[in-house]
Amino acid sequence: MATKTISLSVDAYELLKAKKREGESFSDVIRRLTLKPDLDELLSEGTPEEWGELAEVLGEHHREFKKDFKMRVVD
Repeated sequence: MATKTISLSVDAYELLKAKKREGESFSDVIRRLTLKPDLDELLSEGTPEEWGELAEVLGEHHREFKKDFKMRVVD
């Protein structure tokens, strides 16, 4: 794999280093942090009505999950 050299300020390096998990390279950290969906971008794509519908569906799934979980734990 080809590599590039970049310069970071000391504070940026420390922030990146703090996010680094055991066994991860700095490239791994950058990929993990930057390849996640951008929440602000995701939220800007839906209408309030669509988000309301999604909340209802998720709420119903949550209620069903809790009911199923309680039945499994009690039995």
